[in-house]
This record gives sequence, C-alpha cells and structure tokens, in this order.
Amino acid sequence: MNRPKLVLALLVLFSSNGVQGSDPNQIQLKVVHRSRTMQPGEVVLISATSSQPLKSLKGTIFEKTFLFYPNSKFTLWNGLIGIDLDIPSDLYQLNFQGITLDGSPFDQKHNLQVIGKKFPTRRITVKQKYVDPPPKTLKRIRQESKKIKKIFTTINPKKIWKGSFISPVPGTTTSGFGRRSIINGQTRSPHSGTDFRASEGTPVKAPNAGQVILVSNLYFSGNTVILDHGQGLYSYFAHLSRFSTKEGEKVELGQIVGHVGATGRVTGPHLHWTIRLNQSRVDPLSLIAVLSEQHLN
Repeated sequence: MNRPKLVLALLVLFSSNGVQGSDPNQIQLKVVHRSRTMQPGEVVLISATSSQPLKSLKGTIFEKTFLFYPNSKFTLWNGLIGIDLDIPSDLYQLNFQGITLDGSPFDQKHNLQVIGKKFPTRRITVKQKYVDPPPKTLKRIRQESKKIKKIFTTINPKKIWKGSFISPVPGTTTSGFGRRSIINGQTRSPHSGTDFRASEGTPVKAPNAGQVILVSNLYFSGNTVILDHGQGLYSYFAHLSRFSTKEGEKVELGQIVGHVGATGRVTGPHLHWTIRLNQSRVDPLSLIAVLSEQHLN
C-alpha cells in the first residue's frame, strides 16, 4: 500500500522554570515531531532531547497524559500522542512534566496546531439485528461495552512494543479509518478502525510485541482479540473465524493470534484492526507510518 510521506517538524528549543541540584533552570528540551499530518485520527511521534539526563518525562495534551520512554543515556525521550477523531481544529498546548535525576520537578510547554479534517461517508447493509439489537441482547452488549472501556482506560506504564509496527495481514485496505457510517440507512458512529481485504482463514499476525488482554466473542465485533502493547497502546482485531492465542499470553512481532473470518456485524470476510492510544481513536496506518523510518527501543 502507498504510505503518505511523513512530516518532520522542529517544534521548539526552550528552557524550564524549576530548581534542582543540576539546575533545572539550565534544562533545555529540543523537541521535534513526526506525523503524516496534524489532523484528527493521526499518531504523532514526539522526540525530546534534554540537555541533561532525566529520570522521567510525560506530556499532557487533549486532557490526556501520554508517557515518554528514554534512550540508554536518558537524554532522548520519545512518546506517541494520539489525536482523537473528535478533536476540533485549534491550537493546543502540550505540557511537559519531567523529573531530574535528583528528583526535582520541572515543566515546559509548547503549542501544537491541529488542522481540521472531513471524513467521507460509507454506506453498508448488514443483518438488521446488528442495527436494532433484540431486547434480550442489550444486557450483553452493555456488559461487553463496559469491559472494553475498562481495558482501554487501563494504562500499563511499561513499554512492551519495540521498533516498527507491521500490517497484521498482507491485504489492501477496503474501508478507511474515520469514515462516517450509515448502516441500513441509519447513521452510526464513525469507523474507528481500518478494514483489510483478506479471505476466510488468513492468519492474523501481531503487529508488534504485546500481551493478550482479551480473547472473546463479542456481539458486534464477533471473535475478538485485544493486545496490550504498553503505555496505553492497544490493538483490537475483530471478526475472526478462530483464535490462535489465549488471554495472558505474551506475543512477539509476527506471531499468529487468530484467523480472518466474518463473525459479528460484517458484510463479508475481512480483518478489522483498531488502535487505541490512551483512549484516542487513531488510524493503524498512521502508527505504521510514524514508526516505519525509525526503530525506537
């Protein structure tokens, strides 16, 4: 598939306002970001180079906190930020909060401009029970929704994934991320994942290392596997025909976790891949793109 050219931008070189043994007034962060675009649904890779080694660094934006991870010298800190589908066009403040090696706090700020995006509309037809579920299924649907929400709101501070992400199947995309959905003539939520063309039984590979958090049959997404890649980053695979993993298992890049199917609310066999980054709905292809040119461990 064609991958959009990434935009690499120098954000700022600026000083902090703290105090420390190794004076935080002298700390400077040189910050760059890598992204396809600065629009809703995109993953942004932030790289902050510190003039002094740091003990920790995190950043807050869009009312969410995103974790950063260091190199071996604790001077280069990288972090992934997700621009959710519903983030409007505006100028936003990225607030860095860091801890020096002697435990002193410092903070620094920078603005990020988000550009608006209009997503196309898709119209599909499925079995009516997936548009107007029977009353007897509503309790199940609510329980499943609550369970998935709890998973996505749980942040494992440990980074499990390494380097680049790969596509879980070799097929091309059939339904793009963010499309506004009209199902059986009724308006529904935007398409928060990406669909890949694949025949029944095609192996689904882990796009990166992670821990299997869920292996279950869900009402709307059918046979589903969720991987926790760490630091709030999750992969969600839907409509599988069968599973090749179990909950609690640790999987490596390329390991088979299931097989393509047509379970749940579908029009035919395909793989639906959703990415959640600290609850932000982002395009899986954006994640692949921002990490394709660098292997950040």
